[in-house]
Amino acid sequence: MKIESLHIGMKVRHPQYGLGTVKTIGEHSADIHFDDGLKTIAPDQSDLQPADAQVAVTGLTIPLGQFVAQTAAAIVDELGIEKPDESTDLLGARWHTGKLVLHPADPSLTPKEVPLEVFFHKIVMLRNNLRVLEQKINGHEKLTDADKVEMQQYITRSYGSLTTFNLLFKNKPDQFGGATAN
Repeated sequence: MKIESLHIGMKVRHPQYGLGTVKTIGEHSADIHFDDGLKTIAPDQSDLQPADAQVAVTGLTIPLGQFVAQTAAAIVDELGIEKPDESTDLLGARWHTGKLVLHPADPSLTPKEVPLEVFFHKIVMLRNNLRVLEQKINGHEKLTDADKVEMQQYITRSYGSLTTFNLLFKNKPDQFGGATAN
């Protein structure tokens, strides 16, 4: 492994010392903390390997910033996360520029007003977070099937509780369902 490939905090594997963390990097050697203490290693002369999976992108024909932006957009899309201004597209037209007003029981207290777009955005984000939670539970390697079913029931009940807010959605497929998660 070349010294240029190292960075501070990187996890590495040494054939004799095992797993370690890079603490400092010099011109030809690096100080690496292993279980048995700090060692100075010349990576070019040892069989030092990265401990974590690595990726190399070759032949990149677009600017790195554009590549990162496209990758981030694909991840956001895959997770079902929406931008704040996109959630208002799901809001029924009759609710645009409306407001939610909460009146306290004590008339001496001031009512609280919240723009419906803001409130609706929070509802959509809650839905998206439930979707991500559902994916994480279903894909979790250490949970038993019984544990997954039990947790899924709580998510389903949460969706059911949120059906109250379905009247805000413009399109029925975007609404909450009590029986199955959207």
